[in-house]
Amino acid sequence: MKLYAQTRIRRSRQALGDLSIVAWIALWGWIAWLVHGAIMKLAVPGRSLEDAGTRLASDLDSAGNQAGSVPFVGDSLKKPLVSAGGAGTQLAQAGQAEQDAVAHLAMLFALMAFAVPVVLVLLLWLPRRLRWMRRASIVQRLLDTDGGGELFALRALVGPLPALAAVSRLYGDPAAAWRRGDPDATAELSRLGLARLGLRPEGRRYGGRLRRDRGADGR
Repeated sequence: MKLYAQTRIRRSRQALGDLSIVAWIALWGWIAWLVHGAIMKLAVPGRSLEDAGTRLASDLDSAGNQAGSVPFVGDSLKKPLVSAGGAGTQLAQAGQAEQDAVAHLAMLFALMAFAVPVVLVLLLWLPRRLRWMRRASIVQRLLDTDGGGELFALRALVGPLPALAAVSRLYGDPAAAWRRGDPDATAELSRLGLARLGLRPEGRRYGGRLRRDRGADGR
């Protein structure tokens, strides 16, 4: 499958368009990363809450174990301390739940910030790009047939009048030249027909000798 045109201007436009799409995707990837980082700052209180709950639970468990070693009243002292340690564990779990919620929210907003502009541009750009590639591939297959040059010469006859005017200055009536099988006129018309798609017939014989203009860029 042909990716780029052969004429300089069309190929440059295609390459510039592809680079612009890559830059657009990179830009919104960077913006999405910034959005994710900004929202994740909301998870700081949750981390602090988790750390505080973990420390509280650990300290109360330790105090309960020490109180349990007190003769006669150890069990009575240990029980409320251990219960309070459970509250600290719940506090740590609440902090972790808050962090998880913020992380999911950050991922959702970052994904939306990236996907919406990228998908919209791809929906506009990708079908046109694929359509050109498909058409260019079909043209290449047609050019490999015996009558490929004549086909695109005929296509040029219904093309823009300014381009045909240039051929008429060289060969007179381009339609008459094509009907009588003038090889140079046919080759020039074939070149014009292909140029509309950004392709060139150089290097092949399409019913006649190709006319090569020095300095021509195939437009």
